[in-house]
Amino acid sequence: MAKKKHQGGGTPATVALDRAGVTYAVRAYAHDPRAASYGLEAAEALGVEPGRVFKTLLVDTDHGLGVTIVPVDTTVDLKAAAAALGAKRATMADPAVAERTTGYVVGGISPLGQKKRLPTVLDSSATGHATILVSGGKRGLDLELAPGALLQLVEGRCAAIARRG
Repeated sequence: MAKKKHQGGGTPATVALDRAGVTYAVRAYAHDPRAASYGLEAAEALGVEPGRVFKTLLVDTDHGLGVTIVPVDTTVDLKAAAAALGAKRATMADPAVAERTTGYVVGGISPLGQKKRLPTVLDSSATGHATILVSGGKRGLDLELAPGALLQLVEGRCAAIARRG
């Protein structure tokens, strides 16, 4: 995987990666606005197993907002996410609040380059892969990078926060 530099026109996520000198690959695909699941659409379009493609979801806790990053074929275990974020409870954040807080649209929320730095938890399944894919900041754009690089850049932590079904 080669470092990909953007000469203008990048998203806040690619700009953050470039500034940090992180090696990553841009994985673009034709987004279908009728897709039922943005994440599963990305996995299929890119020919990547869903367990390597991660979605970014904001949760609202008794300590404020937090970022969770889980495989696209799972859901966030809200109790586990709350515990990982040092909170007693968590609910899914309102989509409009998520968009306003991150600067991204739902379906294209990247854990990187958000307008405001929030506590971040990456599902521990990510560490079983050399690279994972996360949103690049818009629908139809994913970024492939090492999970450790992602954690370092977002100053996040790993925890088992995903649930099947």
